[in-house]
Amino acid sequence: MKLVSWNVNGIRAVLRKGIFLEYLEAESPDILCLQETKAHPDDVDQLWPLGYQGHWNWAEKKGYSGTAIFTKTPPLKITRGIGIGDHDKEGRVLTAEFADFHLVNVYVPNSQRELTRLPYRQTWDQDFLGYLQKLGKKKPVVFCGDLNVAHTEIDLTHPKANARNHGFTQEERSGFDAFVKAGFVDTFREFERGGGHYTWWSPMGGARQRNVGWRIDYFLMAAALRPKLSRAFIQRDVMGSDHCPVGIELT
Repeated sequence: MKLVSWNVNGIRAVLRKGIFLEYLEAESPDILCLQETKAHPDDVDQLWPLGYQGHWNWAEKKGYSGTAIFTKTPPLKITRGIGIGDHDKEGRVLTAEFADFHLVNVYVPNSQRELTRLPYRQTWDQDFLGYLQKLGKKKPVVFCGDLNVAHTEIDLTHPKANARNHGFTQEERSGFDAFVKAGFVDTFREFERGGGHYTWWSPMGGARQRNVGWRIDYFLMAAALRPKLSRAFIQRDVMGSDHCPVGIELT
């Protein structure tokens, strides 16, 4: 089973570029999770490829945030949000239950350039982990998406210069540490220990061409599922967004 996650930075924008459907047809993932869709499904004038069932969670604010899951296998259940009103207004979490695991698609709040949203982000991290742990009592959890944090120094090009910048504060990194301490595995690091592997690049200054980037998009899974993990990958060459797709394969 192939699972792919992609922050498309606007589903309508990536569709207009003519890249998204070509990618979906060529890659043919069993499950595709999207973040930052910035749309209600009724806003998207598009016939989706046959064989996929679509599920959406959108923000109350139009053109903002949002998540979606497209899957070939109908899920047993779809849940929007984490059951906390303060967090569920922005369409950031969409959960699909399958026979063997829960799949959680998440677009984690950005702490903002002046760190104005860092206190909220810390509360979010704690509450989101609590949600994952509650799900995990029923069956193992896989979660994926834009986590808006580079976990370690090898996950961005200039760690020293970004030590107090949003996306690399100690508070945000500690939030990721809590996932690991709770038993979740960073799937990409099970196969690749080196640096230089990124999933987001600034649109300024030719950063992507120079591979000056950040790894902020992830697949994490419960340790109990690790024996089923056969591959984890980053698709740097897939264009259409300032993020690239990431994925895993399960046996």
